[in-house]
Amino acid sequence: MDTLKVFEEKISYAIEKIKTLKDEKAALENRIVELEMIIKQKDAEIENLNEDKYKIKGQIEELVRELDSIQLH
Repeated sequence: MDTLKVFEEKISYAIEKIKTLKDEKAALENRIVELEMIIKQKDAEIENLNEDKYKIKGQIEELVRELDSIQLH
């Protein structure tokens, strides 16, 4: 009977451990989804900043060309 009791305890422990691991897995999967969303947002921000950079660069180049043309006359 003691052997059966020990076996039951081991099974109960295993079941609890499995439940805990499943909960941890679900939490980690949710965190992965959150982090992937953050990465997508940051990628969009980077893209917007790059677009702004090229616009500003174009404006500066235009201003430099205007300055150059003024100095030539």
